[in-house]
Amino acid sequence: MKAVRFAEYGGVDVLDVVEVPVPECEAGQVLVRVEAAGINPGEAKIRAGMLHSRWPATFPSGQGSDFAGVVAGVGAGVTTVAADDDVIGYTDNRASQAEYVVAEAEHVTRKPAAVPWEVAGALYVAGCTAYAAVRSVSLAPGETIAVAGAAGGVGSIAVQLARRAGATVIGLAAEIHHDWLRSKGVIPVSYGDGVVNRIRVAASRIDALIDTVGGDYVQLALDLGVKPDRIDTIVNFAAVGKHGVKAEGNAAGASADVLAELAELVAAGELEVPITATFPLIRVRDAYRQLAQGHVRGKIVLVP
Repeated sequence: MKAVRFAEYGGVDVLDVVEVPVPECEAGQVLVRVEAAGINPGEAKIRAGMLHSRWPATFPSGQGSDFAGVVAGVGAGVTTVAADDDVIGYTDNRASQAEYVVAEAEHVTRKPAAVPWEVAGALYVAGCTAYAAVRSVSLAPGETIAVAGAAGGVGSIAVQLARRAGATVIGLAAEIHHDWLRSKGVIPVSYGDGVVNRIRVAASRIDALIDTVGGDYVQLALDLGVKPDRIDTIVNFAAVGKHGVKAEGNAAGASADVLAELAELVAAGELEVPITATFPLIRVRDAYRQLAQGHVRGKIVLVP
């Protein structure tokens, strides 16, 4: 089978698509023929060596967590899915950007028929991260939350989940994304110089903030009077110790149950996962180049 591999840290040029044996599933595991696999900024940082101290790579390394596909085989003891089932899932082994992937059965859930393959394959990392971030700030109906990076993979889902919680949502994003944010009931605000004043014009108070970007957004939230326990960042981990803010992301939300809940919302038309582009697996370098350009709305997906 074909699979993405890199043998050293570096830019997109270290990525290759190579032939490797189809993996075999053991007890409690499933083998899935991948129909779609999302790509994520964290994977690019791992490949570049930026997260070596936290998540070191073992070379040659595979890549990818998100996937959706068709069950090709099951290991002993697996009863939750069967061969030929359409599923959504995730792997913790950096292996989903391939034609086949093995995953723990507890990390897989059935894909609703109404969820397109590319959306299903892009749902896990961004969806579970957004779910955990929104949950962490304990929104109540009528409160106001700001989301930095509101049109990105995580942010685009977080703003919709926050609206479902009954909050007024301020979405910080480039102007090219403002119409999309408005269509989701979000108040768009451009980032950059003067953003604090623009937020204050848009809302009389901010009760919570989710930071999907990093930089100064935790400090911005504090300057706006947001309490530290109502701030969640998935990027600025140093701010946790410094300011006492939260850093609940994918690890806090990762489960097949959450994935199934999000998939049902997509199937019901109550949650949109924007797909900016799809690339064949062989063009994995091009996919990550587009991701690196920024201003991506939602997700980029590989299709083996």
